Formats: sequence, structure tokens, C-alpha cells
Amino acid sequence: MTDQNGQPLHDQPTAATQDSRARAIRRKRNVFRNHRVPTTPMGKVPAAWAIESYGSDGVPAELVPFADWFDAEDDARERFRWALRDSLDELLDGQRTGRWAYQHLSKTEKTYLGTAVEVNLTKEFEFPNGSHLDWQIAGRDIDCKFSKDLGGWEIPMEMYLCDDHGGRQGKANQPALVTWLNDDTSQWAAGLMTITDERLRWRSDTKTGQLVRAYNRDNKRRVNISARKDIHWLWGGLQTDLPRNLLLHLNVDARARVFSFPRSGQARVNQLFREVQGRIVGRQTVLTVAQQDDAPKRARDARLSLRPEGILVLGHQGSHPHIARALELLMPAKGEWISVRVVPVTEADSRPFFTLNGQRWAAARDAEPGSAAPRLPKKAIP
Repeated sequence: MTDQNGQPLHDQPTAATQDSRARAIRRKRNVFRNHRVPTTPMGKVPAAWAIESYGSDGVPAELVPFADWFDAEDDARERFRWALRDSLDELLDGQRTGRWAYQHLSKTEKTYLGTAVEVNLTKEFEFPNGSHLDWQIAGRDIDCKFSKDLGGWEIPMEMYLCDDHGGRQGKANQPALVTWLNDDTSQWAAGLMTITDERLRWRSDTKTGQLVRAYNRDNKRRVNISARKDIHWLWGGLQTDLPRNLLLHLNVDARARVFSFPRSGQARVNQLFREVQGRIVGRQTVLTVAQQDDAPKRARDARLSLRPEGILVLGHQGSHPHIARALELLMPAKGEWISVRVVPVTEADSRPFFTLNGQRWAAARDAEPGSAAPRLPKKAIP
């Protein structure tokens, strides 16, 4: 028998086979994966490229419109650093892969990081396409360049004037936004520069001894170290607050304990909140630890599991912000949590506290005996 399209009925998926296929996909995607501690750095940071050791006193005239645009844009610096964080996290894809370090990526994925940065910056700032380059900012074309190695930006022939390139040379010496991040050190930077032939690398010809342009196999050249003085660094130069990769920077033994439950995402999330107290835990971290479709629910369920141990897992709703504020903890935003072990205290205790049903509670000291934490009301505490 055939269907209305002439296909055999036995080839058509039934509800049962579709459900079976879905289960198989979930099983493959939710397989627990553990990864080794990286033994190599994310990227190179040559001493000669130390951003904090140099800078431009003034913005070159041709770069002023771009610098002014970023200065005037609301929360530009904050949005920029989070776009960089999101770009790397998207490639790590911790929920499906369990990866928590750049070094866990495949070679192909590593080459895509620059594209991910460009895509996320485009979305964050809604940059329109340029006529000849990646973007238009302040009505002018500009290109976006990323490198994991500080100073390693690769520039194609089309970005600058050079008669020796003939038809492949650019229409002008073009401006570029150069970006860099290092997850190992939580550092990042963004700068503006105008690309010129002289500012790109040259090398000495082994046969003639003459200086020649240093192309790679794609006919691109890196920025010369001597051109670092021609970069106008946004927001004052080196930035040291790339949103922190909690799992990467977690104590080695603590991280091993978190991932020591291969059969239970809930047990791993519970252990995460035991190990990481008084610090914000973001959604990406929970996704990577749980490696499940419903990972955020594991964080909510951890409240029930850990309450008998005296540990509160606070979120952004209900009574939780009031308690975090009263205990002088960082305030979780949506998709964030913070855990704290609490103990009942008397009025004579000088620690920050919150009161519930007439009882004061404060953050426990390390050696202080534990007791069950109180059940928190769902509604905000007045």
C-alpha cells in the first residue's frame, strides 16, 4: 500500500518510531563527558605586546568617529565584554559537550571563534553591513579582526593600499577594530587602528637579505609589533574583567569533586553549590555541570537537596534577593544563583543576618557546626 504521494506506507514514521528516535537523540546528547585540565595556554601574549605599557595620547583623526561612537553608546564596554564571553561559551556548548576550556575545542572550532565574535558583536550593537568591510559605525566602514594571540590579527590585501598588489589592493587604508581575549587570565582588549602597508609585518629575504612583505599562505600579514603605538585602545587599554569562567578557574580538586558523579547531573549540581559558595554561579556553568536538557531545574532542585546541610541556593525571585542583600552577598540576576551555608545566631552576633519567623540567620563560618537551613518563603520579605 502507498500513501497519497506514492510512498510505501511501511516507510512512513509512526508515532512510536518518532518517539524512539527522539529518545535516541537525547541519549546521545546527554551522555556525560569529562575533560582533562588543559596543559597549554589558550593563546600567546608576547611581552612586546603588553597593552598596559604603551598607548596613544590622542585619537588619530580618522578614528575619532569610531572612538566617539563607542564612548557615546550606553554600557558599550559592559556589552562588549559579555559578547566576547558569549562567543566562546557558544563554541564550548557545555550542555552538550561538557567542555569548559578553549583548549577542549577541535581545530576547526578554534578557527571559528573569530567569526563568532564578529557575529555576536554585530547582534549586540546592531551594526549595519559595511559597503566594502564588515560593518558601518558612525556611517563609516570598518572591519572586525579577532585573534586569541595578542597582536596576531591577520590582515588581507584588500585592507590597505599597496601598488605591488595591483587589483587586489584596497580602495584605501582601511580602519579596523582589533579584539582579543584570554580566558586563562580573564583579560581582553579592543582597539582601533588604520591598516597600512608599513604597519604590517616584513621579513628579511633569506637569499637577498632585503626586506619583503611577510605573507602567510592566505596572502595575509600580521600587524607589526612596531605598530602597537598606532592602536587606540578603547576604555583605556588592557581589561582584566572578562566574565569569569568559573569552572576553568575553580580549584582543581573542587572541580574534580563536582565531576565525580558520572551518573547523576543532579549530584554534580549539588556538589557545585557545595564547592562554590558566596560566588555567582551562572547558567552556562550549570548547563555544563548538569549536561542535561533540564539543567536549570537541577539548580532549583538543589535547594531541596542541600537545605538539610544548611545550604541555601538563592536566585533572583521572591524572598531570595532580600536574603542575599541582608547577608551582604552578590545579587543574582535572572539565570544566576549563589549558595551560602547559614546557621542560627543570637542578637549578640555581629555578622550580617536575616530574620525569619523570629530567628536570626547568618552565613556560617567554616568550622561552625551545621544545621538545617530554613525553608524560605516564595514571596518577597517586606
